[in-house]
Amino acid sequence: AEILALKPDGVLLSNGPGDPAALPYIVEAARTIIGKVPVFGICLGHQIIGQAIGGYTAKLKFGHHGLNQPVKNVETGRVEITSQNHGFVVVPESVEGKAQKNYHNLNDHTSEGMRMPQAFSVQYHPEAAPGPHDTEYLFSQFVAIMKKKKGKKK
Repeated sequence: AEILALKPDGVLLSNGPGDPAALPYIVEAARTIIGKVPVFGICLGHQIIGQAIGGYTAKLKFGHHGLNQPVKNVETGRVEITSQNHGFVVVPESVEGKAQKNYHNLNDHTSEGMRMPQAFSVQYHPEAAPGPHDTEYLFSQFVAIMKKKKGKKK
């Protein structure tokens, strides 16, 4: 309610350490804002969105850490070089019918991102730009979504 009272153009759920299951209050806050304002999640933010829409996460046997992690954009077929630092992943079957898996890791085929009408997210770190600019388009995409939504309010 506090977030929505600020009337944001959008909300970015950023990265952070640890297991998202330990953050039920943030998951609940995300559940409250998804569908009301555009939401973009990065890493832990991606996992929080997954849980907020009814999915769950699992601990990876081997976490994804470091640069040069290849991720395939399912929509475009393009391979993007990403930076990653996470030990948990959203289980795609747990969000099936609620979100479209649109990125996957080419090393172990785990989910690296999802899209739904009201939010989108990636498991990796587009702000780190190891590609060097492979994934920076995500920020422009988020700004465009916010501008479009704001234009509809007028």
